[in-house]
Amino acid sequence: MELHQLAYFVAVAEEGNFTRAAERMHVAQPGVSAQIRRLERELGQELLDRSGRTARLTDVGAAALPHARAALAAVRGVREAVDELAGLVRGQVALGAVTSAGPVGLPDLLARFHERYPAVEITLAEANSDTMLTALREGRLDLAVVGLAADPPPGITTQVLIDEPFLAVTAPSGPLADRAEVALADLAGPPLMALPKGTGLRTALDSAFAAEGLTPRIAFEAADPNVLVQLALRGLGVAVVPESLARYHEGDVRVLDIVRPRLRGVLALAWRDPGPAGPAARALIAFARRHLPRPS
Repeated sequence: MELHQLAYFVAVAEEGNFTRAAERMHVAQPGVSAQIRRLERELGQELLDRSGRTARLTDVGAAALPHARAALAAVRGVREAVDELAGLVRGQVALGAVTSAGPVGLPDLLARFHERYPAVEITLAEANSDTMLTALREGRLDLAVVGLAADPPPGITTQVLIDEPFLAVTAPSGPLADRAEVALADLAGPPLMALPKGTGLRTALDSAFAAEGLTPRIAFEAADPNVLVQLALRGLGVAVVPESLARYHEGDVRVLDIVRPRLRGVLALAWRDPGPAGPAARALIAFARRHLPRPS
């Protein structure tokens, strides 16, 4: 049994496809297939079911997968421990962020981190908060900027970066444009624009409506809150967005305070507790905690 065979097996299991796994590992697809066949012959059991359109784990494969991951992680740990003792920080860090994380200043942070630790390879992916919190718990992400509507789930530690109210915006001649403030009940009538389910803002909004016994009419969803403002500006309804974004567009749209109840949203830095084992991930978490903004 060789480490590269385990790496190929894990890649196929995660990708569900031999070709995509080969691309991910930067090798030819026949080589991946041949090495996994050799591994299966050595174990005397098939690890993958190849009968369908996708490669699926057999029962034996499902039992073997966590051990294969653990073996690969142990090898990475040996390399990282040696590098760390030699005074080097290298390796890979997987970072996630919600689309609305622009005000946090991630590009500047990552540029400064890369300047200090050029040997660290960083990957950045966008997703909704629920997806990223799950990825953090499962070890597929090391660090993420997420939106929170409540306390983080067990096993996740956070540092609040931005804490601000949600406001409503509408076109100057759009729904509710004659108001300076609205109650949540007022937002149950007109077409509403909001972030998708799984985001911090949407969770807070849905929870508030449910607590009031109301059902909103969600007409449009968009992962980018700027798109929600543009939809509202064109008279398609009312958008609920963070205060900083609403105030930025105040000259073009009508901004309404939401009262009874007031809604607040939090952007937070999140990571596993206990934290990642790798020195690169630990270095980025410490760097981000020092240099990202905090609520005033």
